[in-house]
Amino acid sequence: MKKIVLFSLCALLALGTSAASKKKTSKKAKAPVEVVDTVSVDTFSYLLGKANTQGLTEYLTHRMGVDAAYLSDFVKGFQQTELTEADKKEKARLAGVEIRSQVENQVIAQANKQINDSVNVLNKALFVQGFQDGITQSNMTISMDSVQTVVRKQMEYYHNVKMEKKYGANRIAGEEFLKKNAKADSIQTTASGLQYKIITKGTGEIPQATDKVKVNYEGHLIDGTEFDSSYKRNQPATFPANQVIKGWTEALTMMPVGSKWMLYIPQQLAYGDREQGKIPPFSTLIFTVELLEIVK
Repeated sequence: MKKIVLFSLCALLALGTSAASKKKTSKKAKAPVEVVDTVSVDTFSYLLGKANTQGLTEYLTHRMGVDAAYLSDFVKGFQQTELTEADKKEKARLAGVEIRSQVENQVIAQANKQINDSVNVLNKALFVQGFQDGITQSNMTISMDSVQTVVRKQMEYYHNVKMEKKYGANRIAGEEFLKKNAKADSIQTTASGLQYKIITKGTGEIPQATDKVKVNYEGHLIDGTEFDSSYKRNQPATFPANQVIKGWTEALTMMPVGSKWMLYIPQQLAYGDREQGKIPPFSTLIFTVELLEIVK
């Protein structure tokens, strides 16, 4: 409501300012200007109040959901300067109606989507009962902290099941690729599962995790799809060694400046179950990386 009042008042003030400005800048009037006599404070107060209702009906009907047939009831409420006990009770009831609508149309729907993209999993009646008991502090057999812990773990479980169902084949393909790749010539594997092959052995300083490095690189999926390349941008990338995926950080802190390596990064050292641009969840990634310098 404040926005409407301020908007209308600003519009009136702007109108006055505009008129004053025109008087100052216009040397010759093209037509006679109608002069409006000033009015009394009482008349101005009334007219200003009326001016501030411009657009209010649309706001009430479109933004607040008030039925236009009941605008007279809005006026009755507007005429009250204090809420009676009955008003407070009705206000609480209407808030309940509004929140129930949000719970059914947004909260439950979004939770079902997070659990399963196409199937309604939640029992709506029990969700509503739990919601009511939470508000009234009824049937509190376990603490709210414990409730939140159970909910968080269960949502993580549902998320993992959903992602495995959709992208599990991609994870398995990556694991099979790494298993076979580990047997290839010159491939070294670290304790974390990172695989790398030294193409050019540098002789410079080895970065610390907190160092900023400059590199050239290109990245591919195991099927050969290229998803990124600083070579094609003709611009090396610069970043702190610990502000990238785990597989990169581990490799960079083993590479002397001047080195060029091939990295084979398992999904858990890359983006895991997150989708990243052209990179599907659970993707094993292959990078060619040249460490150009440690940026001082």
